[in-house]
Amino acid sequence: MDANYLNSLLTLLDDPDTEVYNAVSEKIITQGISVIPVLEKVWENSENKLIQSRLENLIHSIQLSDVSSKLKNWINSPHQDLLQGTLIVNQLQYPNLSVSNIEKAIDEIRKNAWLEINDNLTALEKVKVINHVIYDVHKYSASISNFFAPANHFLSQLVETKKGGPIILSILYAIVAQQLGLPVECVNLPKNFVLAYKDRYAISEQVSNEQNGILFYINPFSNGSVFGRMEIENFLKQQKIEDKAEYYLPCSNQKAIGQLVFNIIYSFERQHNKKKVEDFKKILTIIETI
Repeated sequence: MDANYLNSLLTLLDDPDTEVYNAVSEKIITQGISVIPVLEKVWENSENKLIQSRLENLIHSIQLSDVSSKLKNWINSPHQDLLQGTLIVNQLQYPNLSVSNIEKAIDEIRKNAWLEINDNLTALEKVKVINHVIYDVHKYSASISNFFAPANHFLSQLVETKKGGPIILSILYAIVAQQLGLPVECVNLPKNFVLAYKDRYAISEQVSNEQNGILFYINPFSNGSVFGRMEIENFLKQQKIEDKAEYYLPCSNQKAIGQLVFNIIYSFERQHNKKKVEDFKKILTIIETI
């Protein structure tokens, strides 16, 4: 958008006519995130509360629109990269996050694990290496004291504080394992979120064979503890949850990101943050309908 034209639109932000303001807003929003620095500068230089409020709404609408667009592109991409999907969701809460810092932190974990992993190790031994690197070397751990805090679901906060909830720890673990070329995938277990280490050589044409193709499960929220199918069965019985085949099988990255967003919504609901709940419900709708 031409700078002079944009400035002329911005002078109309305090127009008392709602129709004029709505028309101006639509034109500004369609320009995308490139105009946000300009809007922020105008906000800083203005003492008009109405203009500041409207600028805040405009910036928020542009950011939500940008995240929604990126999420749609991610869903429609042939390879739904788990890290990319997680970062898109993260951006809605932290628009100015440093992607490079997050990628650097994850790459350091990957490099440390890569130095110790070789083809002669068994699957279990490889997991022990990853566990050592994530939990002992880099000091990541489960966030228990404030379990339902929204921050426990964002990758940027996990990298910064080294603490997180079950799903974001599992996603981090899966990203590292997959970057190392290991067949580790997310499992959307109710009231938990774990990982499955698949047998590369198993035939997975049917559900029964798919289940047999899983060597073991990993619980990143419990320092990467390893367990079997029987533990999931017992867990479902204890929680009085109907036993379903999908609870034992890897889920798609889209499903994993959907569950992440669902958990974020629940956390904000507990805080009675209606605006955040509304925002994340909008992107959850995108995930569930595409």
